[in-house]
Amino acid sequence: MIRFSHAMKFACLSAVLVLAAACTHKQEAVNTAPPPAAPTEAPPPAPVTSGILPGSAEDFRTNVGDTVHFAFDQYNVEAADQALLTRQAQWLSRYPAVRVTIEGHADERGTREYNLALGARRANAVKEYLVSQGVSAGRIDTISYGKERPICTESNESCWAQNRRGVTTITAGANS
Repeated sequence: MIRFSHAMKFACLSAVLVLAAACTHKQEAVNTAPPPAAPTEAPPPAPVTSGILPGSAEDFRTNVGDTVHFAFDQYNVEAADQALLTRQAQWLSRYPAVRVTIEGHADERGTREYNLALGARRANAVKEYLVSQGVSAGRIDTISYGKERPICTESNESCWAQNRRGVTTITAGANS
């Protein structure tokens, strides 16, 4: 066994204490990164666009509106819907290559034959209004679906009111 002298023990103990003291002393980190760049002005935000192509069927549905509603057993265009049909006529004037079909619909009450005839009268009422606003009749077709294509299938007044409608659909000439 190796015996150490008191001096050697003292020297080792001193060395350990010095090392321990050195390890507990925090050394400040040296920043080697380049200085921050001068603040620059942020670029202006990009203009907000809706993503809807002007002259498209989506433009027509979203920005003009494609549906008018009718009272029970009626086919006259009401004053509230005349503004929408006027906007449709203006849009169609801007895009003269567009052709449309007016769909006439009815609620579930009544016979199939009666509702097909009522849907036809509703589609023709919408067509006549658009023609009165300057849209060429040759650009407009009509079709009646009667009660065959409901958008709401519950049997209550709220639902029936949604189904009594005339829908203008673009069939040709729209931008895509």
